[in-house]
Amino acid sequence: MHNRNHYDEGSGDATGWSAFLTGALIGAGVALLFAPQPGTELRGRLRDYTNRATDDLLDKGQEAWDTVVERGKEFYEKGEEVVRDAGRSAREFAKQEATQGQ
Repeated sequence: MHNRNHYDEGSGDATGWSAFLTGALIGAGVALLFAPQPGTELRGRLRDYTNRATDDLLDKGQEAWDTVVERGKEFYEKGEEVVRDAGRSAREFAKQEATQGQ
């Protein structure tokens, strides 16, 4: 029997892409630091790299926030439905008890 780790179907892709993006950004930053070039050019490249990395991270953060908000709305709506169903069941039970008690 093989023991393998499996990612959750819902989050495996997002986790994989986040890890890939993080690794790519770190690798690009290290490559910039070790490339032979004048200090002013290096600082300019690092500034550009940092700006792109920040934009990418902000985009990913916004996507994650949107997902959290959407799932929160879904859970809220599901909770409302459960409460309505429970209220209906309680009213029906109370009616049955009242008619049986008469």
